[in-house]
Amino acid sequence: MKYALHAEWTKMRTVPGTVWLVGVAVVATVSVGAMAAGTAGTDRVRAALAGVYAGQAVVAVLAVTAMAGEYGTGMIRTSLTAVPRRHLVLAAKAAVTAGVALATSTAAVGGSLLVARLPPTEGPTLRAATGTVLYLVLIALLSLGAATAVRDSAAAVAVVFGVLYALPMLGRLVTDDTWQRRLQRAEPMTAGLLVQHTTDVASLPLPPWAGLGVLAAWSAAALLGGGLLLRLRDA
Repeated sequence: MKYALHAEWTKMRTVPGTVWLVGVAVVATVSVGAMAAGTAGTDRVRAALAGVYAGQAVVAVLAVTAMAGEYGTGMIRTSLTAVPRRHLVLAAKAAVTAGVALATSTAAVGGSLLVARLPPTEGPTLRAATGTVLYLVLIALLSLGAATAVRDSAAAVAVVFGVLYALPMLGRLVTDDTWQRRLQRAEPMTAGLLVQHTTDVASLPLPPWAGLGVLAAWSAAALLGGGLLLRLRDA
């Protein structure tokens, strides 16, 4: 496992696009959050963290590239030859990707709160900030699982963006309030971002941490499904 982690970290940090994607994710999150904070309503914390809607797209691309990029270049065969136990390859990729996403999201969330002049010391603010960091890490793992399953960068990005952005749009077409609320509890982005709310928490479809748990379940399912296909298919 130690060898696999070292190999994945070496690949991650030596790919030229990694640094650019990390930088874009931080800048996009902070910039959008700064604009939203200027028009904030009652929930200033949620407005300051609104940049996650843009930042998560970049984090998803970063995670997809970590796996699907190797299929595109054929490097995956070398990786699986060096580490024949395929679940270790995926576990190492997940650990390294999660680590990069954690550092990226911490910088992005910290920058957003700093620009909005909101110290993350109070209970609701600290929960929203911590939850948003974890949200982006889970988005990265969801994207990695999708890329492992479909093995193509463009297809994986399309799947992830569809799950994150298209599902909520389709849910809004449902006119029945009861079913709309049920869909909100199941949608990974909608449920996961409930953790950002610091006002009117009692009226949410799910408690904030439970909503993040929904996203965690999606991420786990994507990784398990991708891992199973990785073991069953030829490289």
